[in-house]
Amino acid sequence: MTVELPKTAIAETLAQKIAALKPGVLPETTTRKCEDLLIDVVGLCVTARNEDYVKAALAGSDDDGPCTVIGHARTLTASGAAFVNGTAAHGEDFDDTFEGGPVHAGAVIVPAVLAACERHHADGVHALTGIAVGTEVLCRLSLVVPKAVHKAGFHPTAIFGAMGAAAGVGAALSLNTKQIVDALGIAGSMAGGIIEYLAEGAWTKRMHAGWAAQSGIRAALLAKQGFVGPRTVFEGVHGLFHGFAHTTKGDYDALVGDFGTRWVTDTLAFKPYPCGTMAQPYIDCARRLAARGIKPEDVDAILCEVAEGTVHRLWEPLADKQRPRNGYAAKFAVPYLLAAGFVHGGVGLGAFTECAIRDERVLALAAKVKFVIDPDNPYPNNYTGHIRATLKDGRVIEERQPYLRGGAQEPLTRQDVSDKFALNVQHGGWSKAQGEAAVRSLAGLYQGKIDLSALRI
Repeated sequence: MTVELPKTAIAETLAQKIAALKPGVLPETTTRKCEDLLIDVVGLCVTARNEDYVKAALAGSDDDGPCTVIGHARTLTASGAAFVNGTAAHGEDFDDTFEGGPVHAGAVIVPAVLAACERHHADGVHALTGIAVGTEVLCRLSLVVPKAVHKAGFHPTAIFGAMGAAAGVGAALSLNTKQIVDALGIAGSMAGGIIEYLAEGAWTKRMHAGWAAQSGIRAALLAKQGFVGPRTVFEGVHGLFHGFAHTTKGDYDALVGDFGTRWVTDTLAFKPYPCGTMAQPYIDCARRLAARGIKPEDVDAILCEVAEGTVHRLWEPLADKQRPRNGYAAKFAVPYLLAAGFVHGGVGLGAFTECAIRDERVLALAAKVKFVIDPDNPYPNNYTGHIRATLKDGRVIEERQPYLRGGAQEPLTRQDVSDKFALNVQHGGWSKAQGEAAVRSLAGLYQGKIDLSALRI
């Protein structure tokens, strides 16, 4: 059977719009969001720098080169640095989220673009453009067939991240339209990332952002040298959406329609808690319930209304979500997370140690948590929370959180992002002076030469 190919493919339309952007000419709101992304991602890399999975990622890299691994003295090739930095930035699940996806852009795009610019001597203006473009592509791709990639068993950040990183690096390195098309086509064969980490809390989700980041660099560099990729990488009968969403039908206008004139990047959310995004409103509900003076021992049962699309990742198997196997699995277990928030008044990085996840008061409350699917839940367009607590004295108390705190409806301020950075670098073992030196170096990064030497500690 002969398939008629489009005269102009989706990737060609997208590449034309990317190539037409002038470096540094961005709306002020988009520039500020990219500044916040830079601060947030660097802080996340530092907070994770001494974790076992980061040590393993760095030790497993045998490609030393000139590029900065944030929080470490050792340097790697651009691809190697992007891999380790992306893995670190995503590893604690404390990174940004695009609410329409959900996808995590900063942990993929910032490491990819910074490493490429550091290696190939692109300046801060080009880095800013690359980060904006890469973030925009990654986020918009998640809107083409919402929920389908997760439902098919893949991690959207990993799949769309490779494409976004290729676009972002391509823009930063000033690739032309044909080269950007080829970079996208090549990246489609590098995309990948299954969600089987959910079974036992394995580490592979952590590396998805890093793998996508280094894939984007490799795809862009191959394309720059003339390597050809399929221009129908998105909509083709064997294309990206066929492979990872099991359909070629989608809203491609959400990707290309007003690209470059409206920036969805502006709506990125920054998390208040280091765990799965859709769990966060439930933690807020639990904290408000506890603030009423209710004790965990007063609770007989908790029922939560949830979105059907979140059940397979955050609610089932229920017994495992009530008593997670390890600290990483706990990050994707809403019964544990809301119980921890209720008992301790919040959920911080310390909530995922082996000791913390064995806290008997938390586990006793988590065992009382069950869920029911709400068919009218607005996920993935909005992330909501709900708790209906039945107390032992017969009272029934409900709490609702109508949106993700830190998202578009209640965004974190620049001071909030800076405070989060300070706490993260402190957790990672940096002194106050080291953190302040890093902040100074980041403040002018988009205006001049890419110099990351202050982050090699």
